[in-house]
Amino acid sequence: MAQLSISEFADKINEITPQVVREISKKEENDLFTGKVTIQQMLILDYLNNIPQAKMTDLAIVMNVTTPAMTGIVNRLVKSGYVLRIFDENDRRIINIKVTTKGHELVRRIKEGKRKMIIRIFGKLAEKDRQDYLRVLLRISNILQKEKQSEE
Repeated sequence: MAQLSISEFADKINEITPQVVREISKKEENDLFTGKVTIQQMLILDYLNNIPQAKMTDLAIVMNVTTPAMTGIVNRLVKSGYVLRIFDENDRRIINIKVTTKGHELVRRIKEGKRKMIIRIFGKLAEKDRQDYLRVLLRISNILQKEKQSEE
């Protein structure tokens, strides 16, 4: 492949990424890609899946949305039975959100589906290509973490 400028690289990534996401979504057979939950809802469930509960304001910060926007997202998750609202006994203005068993199960099913899809697709690549891909993703993750820390 010919060398690309950073602008040409950005253009190629912008061109290829939607195609890849569309094709992957066609192969996925889970609640995320069948429209039962949105990507934002899944990100919230995944975040909550690893902690006992979180305040509504903290979720809004994590997702970089307003608290009213987070309320709308959480309302749909509550209605679907994936999370519960828990009101603070000392201050009813404080609302904590907790994943239900149904929510935990949804996250597990989606992650397992993604795992199978990754194995199926990346199994067609050479080990070196998989290692290179993982190395680049880890570097990008580190860059994003450093940028996040410098913003705080």
